[in-house]
Amino acid sequence: MPVAEYATSIEIAATPDEVFEYLVTAEGMTAWMGQRATLEPRAGGTFQVDIAGSPIRGTYLEVDRPHRVVVSWGLAGSDEFPAGSSRVSFSLSPSAGGTRVDLVHSELPDLRVAGHVDGWAHFLPRLATVAGGGAAIVDTWIPLPFRGSA
Repeated sequence: MPVAEYATSIEIAATPDEVFEYLVTAEGMTAWMGQRATLEPRAGGTFQVDIAGSPIRGTYLEVDRPHRVVVSWGLAGSDEFPAGSSRVSFSLSPSAGGTRVDLVHSELPDLRVAGHVDGWAHFLPRLATVAGGGAAIVDTWIPLPFRGSA
């Protein structure tokens, strides 16, 4: 099955240490993405986040405080996109405004790219809001395949 890679970045008005906490704690993760999370932030540790009814499952592959987090990522119960079948890396670098987060989502099945591009475009600004000290509003995001045609 053909696979693809998606890369993007965002600037966040917070230190790398502050942003890092939103990638390794259940409270931090669910403040910007997902309704429930079980996280064990160490190489080989559990990475489970339920996002808009989708059980994302994988493991932490790399945890380098406060510079980098890499997780495997996939959908529990999916034959096409099984748990842990893709990889998401968050690289955090100090910047003039706080932190630059470079995200790379690799090994994505081609049919899953559009939905993940849409998801990251929605969730990364939420990360910037909460890590920068703002309050996240209730998340009403719906994955692309489930949206009605308007």
